[in-house]
Amino acid sequence: MTQYEKAKKGLVTPEVEKVAGEEEIPLDTLKGYTLSGEVVILNNRRGDSLGIGKGLRVKVNANLGTSPEICDLEWEKKRLIAAVEAGADTIMDLSTAGDLDKTRKMFLENCSLPLGTVPVYQAAVESIQEEGSLAKMKPGKIFEVIEKHARDGVDFITVHCGINRKILEMFKNNKRLMYVVSRGGAFHVTWMVATGKENPLYENFDDLLDIARQYDIVLSLGDALRPGALRDSTDVLQIQELLTHGELVERAREKGVQVMVEGPGHVPLSHVEANVTMEKRICKGAPFYVLGPLVTDAALGYDHIACAIGGALACWKGADFLCYVTPGEHIRLPTPEDVKEGVIAARIAAHAGDLARGMKKAWALDNEISDKRNKREWESEIALSLCPEKARAMWEESRPLRPGICSMCGEYCSLKLVEDWLKNES
Repeated sequence: MTQYEKAKKGLVTPEVEKVAGEEEIPLDTLKGYTLSGEVVILNNRRGDSLGIGKGLRVKVNANLGTSPEICDLEWEKKRLIAAVEAGADTIMDLSTAGDLDKTRKMFLENCSLPLGTVPVYQAAVESIQEEGSLAKMKPGKIFEVIEKHARDGVDFITVHCGINRKILEMFKNNKRLMYVVSRGGAFHVTWMVATGKENPLYENFDDLLDIARQYDIVLSLGDALRPGALRDSTDVLQIQELLTHGELVERAREKGVQVMVEGPGHVPLSHVEANVTMEKRICKGAPFYVLGPLVTDAALGYDHIACAIGGALACWKGADFLCYVTPGEHIRLPTPEDVKEGVIAARIAAHAGDLARGMKKAWALDNEISDKRNKREWESEIALSLCPEKARAMWEESRPLRPGICSMCGEYCSLKLVEDWLKNES
């Protein structure tokens, strides 16, 4: 039985108990959210289980994986180490080059965090290599790869089920700037246009559910039509796909399969709340997994900051899972340093969202740091911070000449001046 089916039977699984303890949420409350589908539990056979959704802290994912331009497993290991050390909650393998089975197994063997994949990547790449054309990909190929990933121990998969022929027809009367920026979405659209057939994952959604149920794998409904430019945000194509996802969420739950929904990429700040509200309403509270959102198209080299701005607002309004964006977004395959910066930026956004939502553990951390800062206990403050490594390096580089102060204000430290005055008054 899946976690969802066990919840329907009133059973409390060890995974749910563990998540409830770590998140400090009442067990009955978490059981209720799991039953309603507002929380999904990643079982993770290689490490700790993880909960994503309502009432839980926002989680952060790091995308890794090879490309046709850079395919080096040792480099992937370095990027994986950077993501884990920076505090990612999950990893996704988005590889499209090299031995894809070997690469996926490398991630599984070298990381105890939950792992996600996008199986259509492997199905498309291997079909092109073996058949000479994406158009010759057999529908069954996608399902074979999905089952292979599930059997290997992958915890969640992105599946682009919502892009169908009905939506393709809408392309004809739409003036989108960037029709498809999702790589998985582009594979599906290209195949459908070339063959004239329906998306296999949409047409045979029940077969996908059977595999997901067998392995209790979480389905992440990928947004093939996420906007890749602000001017395309919240358009009819994006919303139609979301409406389709709403239908598929209900079908997944009927079959006992855990499901979450992926959200838009480039979205102006003024659209963020509406996008979260729509997903929660249309998809019956399913956990919302957002890429960014990036609130400007102009931040090349600093897209992790654009992502953090949009991500913080999205989390405040109800998003549950952030996919990081790195400084290298739109420019290059991220370096290990890009990966680190991207994870940290997303973690800051997630934490800011947790604070806005009144999460007790988030507030406890900030209150403790503020107390240490007020007392000018630098080492304790640094150790509690979201990125102690960088903070400590800055402190060591610019140590003050006298104790009890920092190099910003020196002897004119406002905290110290008022503290000394209060002591003299007493």
